[in-house]
Amino acid sequence: MPRRKRRPRQTAYRVEFAQSVQAHLRALAAGDRAVVLGAIERQLSDQPLVETRHRKPLRPNPVAPWQLSVGDLRVFYEVGPEANGPVRVLAVGRKWRSILTIGGEEVRL
Repeated sequence: MPRRKRRPRQTAYRVEFAQSVQAHLRALAAGDRAVVLGAIERQLSDQPLVETRHRKPLRPNPVAPWQLSVGDLRVFYEVGPEANGPVRVLAVGRKWRSILTIGGEEVRL
């Protein structure tokens, strides 16, 4: 069986959390919190600016330029301008139909 060529591993992005995210995470159930933190580690530490089925750029809005979808949970983030700049998580919330709730408050995008 032929060996697959491995892609050279890029340097991982550092993930930082805005201070307000602590309250957003506390508003979630413990199981949801674990799922979100695992997804952040898997999805945002490597190529956070590549659009995928779960990551997408957003139209200009007051929250963040990028969104990571994890089931009905949403992680809003931005990436620093320098190469492999830090990924800064700005908000975590839950979307139900067209309603987005961040930290217990309804937010319009």
